Amino acid sequence: MHFRLALEELGPTFIKFGQILSTRPDLLPPSYITELSKLQDNVPPTPWSLIREVLTRELGREPEQVFLTIDPQPLAAASLAQVHAAILPDGQEVVVKVQRPGISAVIETDLEILSSLAKRAQTARLGKVYDFVNMANDFAFTLRNELDYRREGRNADRFRENFVNESHLFIPHIYWEYSSQCVLVLERIHGIKIDNLPALDEAGYDRHRIALHSARVIIKEVLEDGFFHADAHPGNYNVLPGEVIGAMDFGMVGYLKDRDRLDLIRLYLVAVALDADGIVDQLIRMGAAGAEVDRTGLARDIGRLLNKYYALPLNDIRAREVVEEIMPIAFQHHLHLPSDLWLLGKTLAMMEGVGLQLDPEFDVFAVAQPFVRRLLWNMAIPNARWVRAALLGGANWGEMLNRIPRAGNRMLERIERDEPFRIQIDDTDQIISRLDRLFTLLSLSILVGALIIGLTFLVSNPSQSDWGQWMIIGGLVLIISLGIWLFILLFRPKNK
Repeated sequence: MHFRLALEELGPTFIKFGQILSTRPDLLPPSYITELSKLQDNVPPTPWSLIREVLTRELGREPEQVFLTIDPQPLAAASLAQVHAAILPDGQEVVVKVQRPGISAVIETDLEILSSLAKRAQTARLGKVYDFVNMANDFAFTLRNELDYRREGRNADRFRENFVNESHLFIPHIYWEYSSQCVLVLERIHGIKIDNLPALDEAGYDRHRIALHSARVIIKEVLEDGFFHADAHPGNYNVLPGEVIGAMDFGMVGYLKDRDRLDLIRLYLVAVALDADGIVDQLIRMGAAGAEVDRTGLARDIGRLLNKYYALPLNDIRAREVVEEIMPIAFQHHLHLPSDLWLLGKTLAMMEGVGLQLDPEFDVFAVAQPFVRRLLWNMAIPNARWVRAALLGGANWGEMLNRIPRAGNRMLERIERDEPFRIQIDDTDQIISRLDRLFTLLSLSILVGALIIGLTFLVSNPSQSDWGQWMIIGGLVLIISLGIWLFILLFRPKNK
């Protein structure tokens, strides 16, 4: 608690830093993660006179000349910005997000302090395990992006494009003609907060459908789009007529590459199979665990976790509980999953919490199954990604073929002028010896494999003649002899 209170006292940069740390259980013990999740970003509002100056500077004229009306009392206030209700000249209701004056200079000073602390921490013992400098740089990049509201507007436009064919999600329109780096004007959403259950019931909304829609939104973002809303707390979701979800606040987003999503599916498959060693192998393949990891200890801890869920129906498994139980394992074994994957775990846990509030029978795995099957199918069959890779490969080969004639001409000119080629390969005898050994082993392996296959056919269809039986005996002798020779070559000391 003291750590959390200290961060809140230090101001906006350190509050944001603590919020980021709350998504990194590989860096802090679970008790710290739980406490940092309680960080509050509520501060007293900035006086209207100062906000009005920012609006006048960014809009190029006084706000009363741009908006039909604008409310000096903010709807919400946070450390980086505050939000005001306004009406455009055409009568459209909007919200105006305005950056607090002078906050950018404060952030830059704080980031310099964090960078200095990271450099000092890098020289400590833990610096051999964690790249603190790179973490500080990543945080600085993220926070500077959050100060540019044009990026948040582009995120909203991207979400709207991704869900253009989905009727159960509403993304507010961005009014770019009034928006800038420090001001964002977007359509105002009127609805009921998604966790206000009495109001939802009074309005006659189907809570089960709302839970399904909210889950489908997050799962589609993760498994289909690779671009997800990473601030999925109930305050950012309103319910509109028809059980439509209205989303807000697109400053914090997560990205998943195709490889990340495929890695998640592989982890899911080996986890369902209760294969602890398979999970360790997959974590190493993903780069989450290094070669020096205690494989036995990690497999043992993962196995204990898997045994807890053995034979338990999927609809009885809670994502939040799984994430919370993974945290101490990640911290103990220094697992380095990408920050976006930890952010995803927190997002899924929040989404599941909202779903269970709406519908106690909510089953996130049942909602995810169609998306998982579709992802596996898209990755298994030739698709646009394969075509793009083939075209890029073809372009690279084409470029190489275009360069070969010119390179060949230059080589011929050097030969005609009797100029030597500057090619130097050290230890050529050793390289040739190793290649010779490699090809010998490869040839013997292929020969033994071919003989075994041929002998299998003979045994399955044995000849009644003595000649056929002698063929089988001779083949066995030959395979055994070649196998012994191959074994000797494999373990014979290499020539220095």
